[in-house]
Amino acid sequence: MPRGPVAARAEDPPGFTVRGLSIGRPIEKYGYLQRFFQERAYGRLLAREIAAFNPDVMLGGTAAPDVQEAAVLTCRRLGIGFVFRAQDLNAVAIDRILRRKFPVIGAIIGARYVALERRLMQLSDAVVAITEDFLPVFAGWNIDKSRIHVIENWAPRDELPAQPRDNAWSALHDLTDKLVFLYSGTLGLKHNPEILLRLAEALNTRPEARLVVISEGLGADWLRARQVGHSNLMLLPYQPFERLPEVLASADVLLGILEPDAAAFSVPSKVLTYLCAGRPILAAMPADNLAARLLTRSGAGVVVPAGDTAGFIAAGQQLAADASRRATLAKNGLDYAAKTFDIRAIGDRFEAILARAARRN
Repeated sequence: MPRGPVAARAEDPPGFTVRGLSIGRPIEKYGYLQRFFQERAYGRLLAREIAAFNPDVMLGGTAAPDVQEAAVLTCRRLGIGFVFRAQDLNAVAIDRILRRKFPVIGAIIGARYVALERRLMQLSDAVVAITEDFLPVFAGWNIDKSRIHVIENWAPRDELPAQPRDNAWSALHDLTDKLVFLYSGTLGLKHNPEILLRLAEALNTRPEARLVVISEGLGADWLRARQVGHSNLMLLPYQPFERLPEVLASADVLLGILEPDAAAFSVPSKVLTYLCAGRPILAAMPADNLAARLLTRSGAGVVVPAGDTAGFIAAGQQLAADASRRATLAKNGLDYAAKTFDIRAIGDRFEAILARAARRN
């Protein structure tokens, strides 16, 4: 997904500011040694910023463990409350990736990251997880149960209003009269882009069908290298956030994928954004992942097992042929988002957790 707005807006409360930190060069996402040193450098910048601002409490999340370490230790040193937002189990993901790529040294480094993230959560005043699926891991890490809270992710419905199928973005890309399957977001180590390529091949039997992939990085590069001969496969870079409602509205079916071994440490947040668009969702991911369970219980999409390429293609063909079912799934998704993504209620829960963390210090 494209990056959301990161500048203060007119409707923001007085005193709200946004400051960006930069080490002066892009993070080497897949260069492990370079990335380590870059993240340590970024952590030092963050530590200085925390000390200068000296807040009552800090909410830290989605950062790499080495960055998060700088934040937690700085807050502990200065008596600042710290709430650890567990968006993913980063250390578990790092451990699995390194063990797979470098079996011996990778296991040693991976164990170091697991121990580090466990220690940082133990030092935090509260841990907010996005799914109960993380709780068994926290139990094994001896995280104080009284400090653990579960608040599932949500999408900003006011910033992602459902748009008409025919809009300026779909017209710009000649999609208004096409049957569009669309994937938007990261294609990294947790995703296998080959399943998208196989779906594009299967859709070749429908001249009106297009498979649009909006992504950058390893997976997008892999698809681009194989795009020749697939005239119905359209690859685009990330689009501006303000155009995202039009982008998603241009689809007849929205796509999500997740590899089997990523289910334990990751929940694809793109699914929540998709729900706001009012479009049916086709996903290939483990059935026990929270995103898959959400789609099943809300009736907003079709889920096939991760890696089930044949099942993914069959479900795609069925959705392509059944406009009535697509409409039903889309309505179910919009209804779920309207009932669940109540930002005031979610904000109240975070505010209570933050206030409690500040009082502890």
